[in-house]
Amino acid sequence: MRALVQRVSEANVTVEGQVTGQIGRGLLVFLGVKYDDTPRFAEKLADKVIRLRIFPDDAGKMNCSVAEVGGELLVVSQFTLYGDTKKGNRPSYSEAANPEVAQRLYEHFVSTCRASGLRVSTGTFQAHMEVRLTNDGPVTILCSIEA
Repeated sequence: MRALVQRVSEANVTVEGQVTGQIGRGLLVFLGVKYDDTPRFAEKLADKVIRLRIFPDDAGKMNCSVAEVGGELLVVSQFTLYGDTKKGNRPSYSEAANPEVAQRLYEHFVSTCRASGLRVSTGTFQAHMEVRLTNDGPVTILCSIEA
């Protein structure tokens, strides 16, 4: 399971012109699910994202988590995080989970994040989405949990 995490001052996602999720200061999380991922992977990755210390403390050092700064999460499903470009120019998505498995684990990741007490917004699974963000820093981190 992979999460591309961006520290943002604001972000939103729209589907067919309608905003489905938006946040102020916090983390935009693009979540990719691999074919052999499990609910435990979703829980471990959610914990990693929630505890990721990429917000500045009073001294300006990246030392605080999203919870410590009162931030929010916007979680967007993105199977293309498992795009493999080793051969040719057209990505292969053979490592990405099928939609049924991916949706179940995406929803488990979101519910795990919500159980932590954070405000969590989402995109719409399998929809064509437009994501707008203001990357703060810029700070972008790739997190993964593998077997």
